[in-house]
Amino acid sequence: KARFTTAVEHALRVMVFNRLCDADSKLGVLRWLQTVYMPQIDTAALTHQQLLRSMDALMDHHADVDDVVAGLLRPLVDQDMSLVFYDLTTIRAAGLSEQQGDVRQYGMAKEGLIARQFMLGVVQTAEGLPIYHEVFDGNQAEGPTLLPTLRKVLQRFPHIRRLIVVADRGLLSLDNLEELGKIKLPGQRALEFILAVPGRRYGEFTEVLQAIQAKAGAATQEIIDETRWQDLRLVVAHHPQRAAEQTLLRNERIAALHEQAQAWAGKLDGQDAGVKAKGRKLSDSGAKARLYHAVCEAHLAKIVKVDLKGELFAYTLDDKAKAQAELMDGKLLLVTNVADLKPQEVVSRYKALADIERGFRVLKSEIDIAPVYHRLPQRIRAHAMLCFLALIVHRVMRHRLKQAKSD
Repeated sequence: KARFTTAVEHALRVMVFNRLCDADSKLGVLRWLQTVYMPQIDTAALTHQQLLRSMDALMDHHADVDDVVAGLLRPLVDQDMSLVFYDLTTIRAAGLSEQQGDVRQYGMAKEGLIARQFMLGVVQTAEGLPIYHEVFDGNQAEGPTLLPTLRKVLQRFPHIRRLIVVADRGLLSLDNLEELGKIKLPGQRALEFILAVPGRRYGEFTEVLQAIQAKAGAATQEIIDETRWQDLRLVVAHHPQRAAEQTLLRNERIAALHEQAQAWAGKLDGQDAGVKAKGRKLSDSGAKARLYHAVCEAHLAKIVKVDLKGELFAYTLDDKAKAQAELMDGKLLLVTNVADLKPQEVVSRYKALADIERGFRVLKSEIDIAPVYHRLPQRIRAHAMLCFLALIVHRVMRHRLKQAKSD
């Protein structure tokens, strides 16, 4: 009370509603306030400094705020069987300064480029209700974030008797599987999970997939099968149309690379024969480097092998690797310890994970969480928390409108 002399709650409420109505910077919030009316809030008295100090107050008491929010959400979370989804996204951050404990780190963004960013992890229910968020460093690997996040969710929602966690490919690791099995809910019931196998690990399942391929090869619609893997259920879904599209796209990329490589080889042969060609002279090492870069860009380094050690420009196609890649086309592999769901239900639960992606799109497009221009780590965390609170209000409003059958 001695440190904060302004109505902190009013300032925070203003910033949350601004995110929902017309997301803007903190200075933009003051301009926005001139165009709206908010009962019981003296909007004319708020200053830019008071908004920033209110964000500091939010972080000073964030644990208490989290407990209050969890208490409000608790009645909306099914205690008998809760299905929750967990995923991470990257949030772009501006600025070049370095701060102590900085969460802004350079990492691979979801858009496929290296950027300064932080990671935002979100847990939401099957009904689309966000119940927890966490800010991680921008270069944080996804796998190690799963266990501590789940433990915090269970601490805040201890009334849940059964919990099934659904998570995407980047979160599967042998360490995670072992530790997930040790987590117990009240009543000593085991935590249950549905995790997707990342594509980089599909090679470990070649024998399993070959056994299913005969059935998959004759399929005209999606088929779902099940087997065992490390004492867990392994559910395999095969989509023939998607498999055909992936195979066709890969073959087209290989053909384009082969055509380009043949053109470079022809130019090198012509140079050796004394034929003059337009443009700069091409060297074997230059051709190798250019082809290797093109192969990596096409994500075909396991199939198109460029001989980087030889003196002459040469490359080969690994037919075995190509056949293995085609075996994986159109496949979705899910590892689960849920005993009472049919394979089709396991796949259906996993595909519902797409709803959390919609939540991320709301955060990025409607609530405008990024780019973040704050430089202090605590201010960045406060900004993320304000946006998360706005997302909760957005989803609750949408749910209530849906219940009221409002257009």
